[in-house]
Amino acid sequence: MLNKAKTLANKGKVKILSFRQDQPLTPDDVKIARDYIAAYWPKLERYHPKDDESLIGLPKPFLVPSYAEGHEFDYNELYYWDSYFMVQGMIDEQHKDLVMGVLEDLCYIFKRFKIIPNASRLYLTSRSQPPFLTSFIFDVYQAYNPGKKWLREHIEVAKQEYETVWMGTRKPNARLVHEGLSRYYDFNYLHDIAEAESGWDMTPRFNRKALNYLPVDLNALLYKYEMDFVRAAKILGDKEEIGKWEAAAEARKKSMNGLMWDRIRGLYYDYNYKKGKRGSVSSLAAYFPMWAGMVTEQQAKQLVKALRRFENKGGLATTDALPLGQLVTNSLPTQWAYPNGWAPLHFMVVKALERYGYHEDARRVATKWIKCNLSWFNEHGIFLEKYNVVAPDRPPAKGVYPSQTGFGWTNAVFERLCQEYIDRPSIPK
Repeated sequence: MLNKAKTLANKGKVKILSFRQDQPLTPDDVKIARDYIAAYWPKLERYHPKDDESLIGLPKPFLVPSYAEGHEFDYNELYYWDSYFMVQGMIDEQHKDLVMGVLEDLCYIFKRFKIIPNASRLYLTSRSQPPFLTSFIFDVYQAYNPGKKWLREHIEVAKQEYETVWMGTRKPNARLVHEGLSRYYDFNYLHDIAEAESGWDMTPRFNRKALNYLPVDLNALLYKYEMDFVRAAKILGDKEEIGKWEAAAEARKKSMNGLMWDRIRGLYYDYNYKKGKRGSVSSLAAYFPMWAGMVTEQQAKQLVKALRRFENKGGLATTDALPLGQLVTNSLPTQWAYPNGWAPLHFMVVKALERYGYHEDARRVATKWIKCNLSWFNEHGIFLEKYNVVAPDRPPAKGVYPSQTGFGWTNAVFERLCQEYIDRPSIPK
């Protein structure tokens, strides 16, 4: 079986067994796909300890998002938020050195450049990506128990990133702009490159004016940082720090609820602070506050109800189906939009649902996504960067760069969801 999976990983052209769409998945249904993923990880591992032209040297081996022999679009660099999601499929003893090493690389690159760039290329240091450093730190701390000294050192790096990059008020980090909330940015002050910092390149959320928007996802991630600083302070016995970070988190939550929460539609929306109004695009970014634990039970209930805007046969579309009047004219291709679904957003929504006790909804969404991925793998022998969740047998909508196969974060989230919903099938109480 593993040899067959390795053949698939190398060739990606073999049609495999099918499964019953109307039946629960079994470990046997996903075994070949998971063996493929296990065999694929070494293809994504890189080690570049020294600078090489534009490629930044990093002290530990790391993962690149994808690899396909002969593909026109090749990766040799570490990416910030891709790295966080890729390790979600390998937080175990077997991969301990690699997982901890990827985190060390992220901290190293911050110490050197005072930013964790979009990726480890000199020409990408003008922008970052969605900040997941504290979440990565606590995932490692919980899994491997490296000790309080280790926690203190790494949380200090995260605090510096938070203050320097995300709470900066002037070039090269002019992100904190309105009522204590931050935006995505690029020091060239170009909207499209600031949108690339969001990781959603490209999306209708910002109407090609990303510098004018306070994004829901970014500010929920920064709330999570603040609450992770509270968590670290409690572990480390830094009592004075607890109140400071609790106050910061509470202030951010108040601003976000005032500017971004739409009680009628039951969703959070990005806020255009230049125009003083919310954006009109409903997106899965609305679930980042729920993932971060900053919503009330009533808000959570409304967010769960609003899932129907996004839920389709193959999982969750990145945005709802946009009315004609909301389409962005003269726009770049918006792959981070309906009808496409993405692994990291499914992971975030599933974790948000679990956090608030909506276990059956989490299971339903996770299962749809697993089946969407698995159907394509069984037909084509590969995993994709993104999927058409509205018509899962059709290719996804194209983006500004060539479509990728492989694929790091898809593989990782598939494996993680298989662990949680197939290996351990009972619904938590």
